[in-house]
Amino acid sequence: MPRETAAAKSARVRKIIAGLQRAYPDAHCELNFTSPLELLVATILSAQCTDKQVNLVTADLFKKYRSAADYARVPAEELANDIKRLGFFRNKAKSLRACCQRLVELHGGEVPRTMEELTQLAGVGRKTANVVLGNVFGTNVGVVVDTHVQRLSQRLRLSAESDPVKIEQDLMKLVPQAQWTLFSHWLIWHGRRRCFARKPECAACEIMSLCPSAGKV
Repeated sequence: MPRETAAAKSARVRKIIAGLQRAYPDAHCELNFTSPLELLVATILSAQCTDKQVNLVTADLFKKYRSAADYARVPAEELANDIKRLGFFRNKAKSLRACCQRLVELHGGEVPRTMEELTQLAGVGRKTANVVLGNVFGTNVGVVVDTHVQRLSQRLRLSAESDPVKIEQDLMKLVPQAQWTLFSHWLIWHGRRRCFARKPECAACEIMSLCPSAGKV
């Protein structure tokens, strides 16, 4: 495929956005939550797990733990037992307790609203911070890059990088800032419903004509 000019890529991205928006007009975060703390907790738990698995666990977890202080003071083994259905549950319990201890110490138990403050919390990187900022506070600071966004960004040739931070930087240059949060939702929904890691449904793909990898995966 000939090298794509910056102008051509920008035009293609606009068409990709339009196509995904038509395909998934109701795209949203599929983790269940009713507060900033609940989304922060769910996102920490979601590492290397499906949203469905996390939602099953948090249905009971959120009834038991109502505040950051609740997570901060619970014994590690008890919290680990509460989330043992998830992968890496011991490490996640440790990160969750440490995160909430810092929330209590530094922010009075409230979830902060800036990338800098969020990423200072245990277990919180740019991805988790972007999820919280974009979906709770409506702040487009960056683009969430999970496994689906990473895979589709490469297939659509929006980024040649493999490091999520570098992929995010590439996407931030291509996508209007007002759509950063939604763009990740659109890619995630497309990755879960059409552009699978194995055997993507290229023939039925809503943006097949815009994808350099169509029929080649």
